[in-house]
Amino acid sequence: MLNTAYEPEYKPVEPDAARWQGHEDTGLFIGCPDVDTAYELLKSKGVECKPPHVAWYGMKQLYIRDPDGYVICFQWQARPEEIPARSAESGVQVG
Repeated sequence: MLNTAYEPEYKPVEPDAARWQGHEDTGLFIGCPDVDTAYELLKSKGVECKPPHVAWYGMKQLYIRDPDGYVICFQWQARPEEIPARSAESGVQVG
């Protein structure tokens, strides 16, 4: 079950920082075949988010935070031409 940190009638003007500390280790990853369209839709609805990026392991990902600060990632396997080049020796992304 997912729900908000506060019931609407108890939501404070400013979030309680202590209550939000644990959110960094929690994320919801959702399979999304068209990450670019999801980005455009979310932006059109006023959601703050950076454009999707392709991780070195080949997943195109779009990260947002829900109103309580939890991370939500929409992701799908990137097309081969979208995957960043990696150094053969170190495995580190180049370029």
